[in-house]
Amino acid sequence: MRLILYLGKGGVGKTTTAAATAVRAAEMGYRTLVVSTDVAHSLADALDDALGPLPTQLTDRLWGQEINVLDEVRQHWGELRDYLATLLRRRGVNEVAAEELAIIPGMEEVVSLLHIRRQAREGDFDVVIVDAAPTGETVRLLTMPETFQWYAARIIDWEPGTLKAARPLVKALMPAVDVFDTLERLTRGVEKLRDTLTDPEVSSYRLVVNAERMVLKEAQRASTYLALFGYPVDGVVLNRVIPADQAEGAFMQELSRIQQEYRQQVYATFTPLPIWESPHYARDLRGIDDMSLIGNALFGDIDPVKVQFSGVTQEIERVGDDFVMRLPMPHVEIGKVSLIKRGDELFIEIGNFRRDMVLPMTLADRPAQRAVFRNGVLEVRFGPPSSNFDGDEQRPKPSSEYSGAS
Repeated sequence: MRLILYLGKGGVGKTTTAAATAVRAAEMGYRTLVVSTDVAHSLADALDDALGPLPTQLTDRLWGQEINVLDEVRQHWGELRDYLATLLRRRGVNEVAAEELAIIPGMEEVVSLLHIRRQAREGDFDVVIVDAAPTGETVRLLTMPETFQWYAARIIDWEPGTLKAARPLVKALMPAVDVFDTLERLTRGVEKLRDTLTDPEVSSYRLVVNAERMVLKEAQRASTYLALFGYPVDGVVLNRVIPADQAEGAFMQELSRIQQEYRQQVYATFTPLPIWESPHYARDLRGIDDMSLIGNALFGDIDPVKVQFSGVTQEIERVGDDFVMRLPMPHVEIGKVSLIKRGDELFIEIGNFRRDMVLPMTLADRPAQRAVFRNGVLEVRFGPPSSNFDGDEQRPKPSSEYSGAS
């Protein structure tokens, strides 16, 4: 089973891209489920068909689904939520606040992913393609297994002596429900979910971008956080590209020119990931036939279900009090190296190669101390946070190892 998640800023075309990929996969013979986890569902609009909380068959090998996360929480974990709400009310929290606080942070996101994983296995699908929420929500969703497990462990250990003593009483009062078993079962499911999400043979994450500055910045940040949590990115979709030879009039020609500048930046930023381009169509596209048109134009003869890239695009490791960021650049020839850190941004130039990065908060408040380029990998060392470091522009000195063999 394969799991492919499309991420990107709101409005870049994730839903259309996910739907088009799903239609193309089904055409190639895969039993395919395309799922929306966005609260504001638009997958049914893209496919021009009614979808519900359960998989709806659209063609011989294509199913669509829009998950209702609140129903999923109530149906499968309602007893746990009720128990936690009761505990909070007994501690003096008013009833409305207790109901809201009874949802463990990340439960809705985790339940959504657990549902997808279960549907994939029970429905015997070859591939599940996820139309995810906008980037910020999706990054939060993907990092929730770790956060959720931390909270769950605190609840399990919450006044352990009291809970152990209360367990027989709780079971006597509610013999049909064992909230302790429910929580432990949910925690085990999250552990398996984490294994699935980080397995590069099973899960792939694909960024959808437009040739625009703000969209590109958000995609850079998402790429960094995905790498930080070990989620394997295997491609980028550059959507709504205006073909230069079809740009008529001064306005469209200027817009196309600006797009070409950002297009080059997309390739420089996300190398060595494969990048697929989709043109900006002059009409509203919806329905299976239109999604097939987009999918074929996007991938051609490429099998979109297969893993398109193996390996890491960046890695962050703690070394003592420092952090080291490693960026594989196997096709970059050694030349004059320039490295500039400005706030949470890192600008790298090696010869004619340029790459701009958005750093995670872990590194943004740390001074960049030195950089080493060896064996096709750029290593940047960030020192401990310092009260004297104000985040202004830095130009860390390159190590002598820059002149070594690549």
